[in-house]
Amino acid sequence: MSSRALRRLKGRQRGQEALDLGYLQTDEGEQAPDLEEEKQDDGLLEPAKKNSSRKAKKNKSQKNLSNIYELICDAENDAEKQLADEEATASVGHQSSEESKEKSDNKDTEKGEKVPETEKGSCNVGNKANKKKRKKKKKASTGETQQEEAAEDDIDALLETIEKTNGLSYQKESCGSAGSRYVLYVEHRNLNPETELKRYFGARAVLGDQRPRQRQRQFHRSTWMTVPKDTWPRFSRPGISMSLLESREGLQHFTFEHNRDYQQVQFKFLDAVESLDPNNIVALLQLNPYHIDSLLQLSDVCRIQEDQEMARDLVERALYSFECGFHPVFSLTSGTSRLDYLRPENRAFYLALYKHMLFLEKRGCPRTALEYCKLLLSLDPDNDPLCMLLLVDFLSLRSREYTSLIRLYDEWEVHRNLSQLPNFAFSVALAYYHLSLQDDMAESESAYMKQKSDQLLQSALIMFPGVLLPLLDLCTVQPDAAVSSHAFFGPKSQLGQPPALSELLSLYVGRSFALWKEGGVMVWLEGNVREVLRRVDSSDALVEDCANKRKQRYQSAPRNIHRHVILSEIKEATATLPLEVTTQPVMGFDPLPPLDSVMSYTRPERQNGAATNESTLSLFFRSLLPNFNLQAGPRPEEDREVARAGRELNQEVNRLMVAMRDMLANIQFQEPPREDNPERDEEEWD
Repeated sequence: MSSRALRRLKGRQRGQEALDLGYLQTDEGEQAPDLEEEKQDDGLLEPAKKNSSRKAKKNKSQKNLSNIYELICDAENDAEKQLADEEATASVGHQSSEESKEKSDNKDTEKGEKVPETEKGSCNVGNKANKKKRKKKKKASTGETQQEEAAEDDIDALLETIEKTNGLSYQKESCGSAGSRYVLYVEHRNLNPETELKRYFGARAVLGDQRPRQRQRQFHRSTWMTVPKDTWPRFSRPGISMSLLESREGLQHFTFEHNRDYQQVQFKFLDAVESLDPNNIVALLQLNPYHIDSLLQLSDVCRIQEDQEMARDLVERALYSFECGFHPVFSLTSGTSRLDYLRPENRAFYLALYKHMLFLEKRGCPRTALEYCKLLLSLDPDNDPLCMLLLVDFLSLRSREYTSLIRLYDEWEVHRNLSQLPNFAFSVALAYYHLSLQDDMAESESAYMKQKSDQLLQSALIMFPGVLLPLLDLCTVQPDAAVSSHAFFGPKSQLGQPPALSELLSLYVGRSFALWKEGGVMVWLEGNVREVLRRVDSSDALVEDCANKRKQRYQSAPRNIHRHVILSEIKEATATLPLEVTTQPVMGFDPLPPLDSVMSYTRPERQNGAATNESTLSLFFRSLLPNFNLQAGPRPEEDREVARAGRELNQEVNRLMVAMRDMLANIQFQEPPREDNPERDEEEWD
């Protein structure tokens, strides 16, 4: 085939080659296609030269400078097309490389043949291509999501196998509703009191202008329980760390450990406490600003001196020191981490959390205080060393978490007998009453809640009749004559109750009386008191059964309840403590330690302090004779002659001391002779 026939097939006429810019040479080594075509044979065309002709056509369409927008759209479409092809090849693994090349070549030829004449046509073609690419991207993204889900399934399977082998529990905290979570589940964001304050007053009112500038900002380690302050001393590890003891049945048992330097500081702290001088603790903190027990003890001193801000700051510093020493596996939220209170190193963490919780409740953050209460309870729920079950109901009512309180009662009543605690018996009834008053509840459900609250309150009043009159007294409500004069609620019932029950009732009334001061609550209480009196007069079987339970139980309170009463500092409850508790010294850094403590290290015995109380004369003789001891008796030595010589020396020294005492006692100082001068002026010395 001649070159003329080829030009006709390609749509060109003779004499138009100079006007077409597509045939210009782009590179030095590149020749014009007409010269190449003239060199070809007439009947034989190789496949490689077919490809070169296709590339020439493509270059011609791309190098048409008469339409600028066509170049831009084609360049963008080519870039998007390459990205889409790369994603498709990455996601779809079963397509072969030959098929993808053929498809791309076909698309290139179609695009080269369909050359748009106007800008509108080029944009329409680009939109169609974009739609196709979006579909491919969607397919690729669905393939990627399927691969991610498969990878997550593999990770879950690996974690489950690790849990089975090592006993480490893995919980998905982010998924699942609130009802499916553990009853003592703790949320990280609720451990920060600013979260609750922002909910009440707004972020602007809470933060204000307290945000530090970029130049003055100090970078601290991020913690959950406290926020480091710039006014704190520079943090350096005080020598306290946490180790994992064992993992069994999905629970991890940890313990804090003190290194040798921290133990020496602890011994100095005990000496400072025995000196009864707070200045010694202050001096110790200046050298060791993150010593835990010193911070807690000095916090109590500041609180007694009504410096609440400083007391709270010291407790937060102690918590920060603890959190910087946490084990990587230790979790505050999962409820599977355990700390044994029998170890003295762990007790300071309990006390720091408890004191911080009390400060939060007084600050007006009951929801945050409830999270710390659940955290304390989850560290050792079986033994409950600080008896947080006597406080969790009060904080739940204060923060209006009625549903969580009822759920805790329903789940733990079977194995913990929470109804035998006065605080739970009355607080759960009060929670049902508040739920019955909510507006978003149906009438039938509200009536059920009201009936349930009446039933629980009547059972609580029959079981614990000694609560009513002290509660009304603190609420400044004058009881009815029929109630105060009745034998069931009168003073006789209070005098006849066991001492342990009196301690629990006084603790609940002194802490929770403010929850009963509302008008609607008092009306509800009054109606149920009348119903209880009617049941008592009608000789209800429940009344006699509860009286027998009160006589058999509550004979002596366990040590953790006494510890809780001491830490609560409620006057009504402290007055009911037994003599064996009030007569022994109570240390603020370790109140009522367990009798079966597990000691990891012991304090060395102190030297006899009798030598420091010697007189000046005794110290003088000791400097002359180092073996001199006035108060010591005969020393057992191997050589009797040496012992006898020592005794004789002591006797001689004693005689010498007696003689010196007599001499000092008989010393008389004579006044200098006075010269009488009658001519001396008396006003001379005035």
